[in-house]
Amino acid sequence: MSIYVGNLSYSVTQDDLNEVFGEYGTVKRVQVPTDRETGKPRGFAFVEMNSDEEEEAAIAALDGAEWMGRDLRVNKAKPREERPSGGGGYNRSGGGGGWGGERRGGGRRY
Repeated sequence: MSIYVGNLSYSVTQDDLNEVFGEYGTVKRVQVPTDRETGKPRGFAFVEMNSDEEEEAAIAALDGAEWMGRDLRVNKAKPREERPSGGGGYNRSGGGGGWGGERRGGGRRY
């Protein structure tokens, strides 16, 4: 199981999270997702600890706590939901999956 940590400062590092969560037990892993385009942290992280008891202690102590000027959201991470494949949006063949095409009647439509 892992812990979701939200509303993080964009300047937070893995070391920062290791230090804070380390007060509640052994931290096995910290993941700070980054934006694909900018490489900057996305404002949330996942922390895995050695036991469920340590995770529960960290959640109880840190959920709602102010850290680095922000109120943390800390809870058990939910399993990642699979996204359906296919469907609208951009496609490599040039169209916009139902969004593109010629406009008739001139002018802009909203």
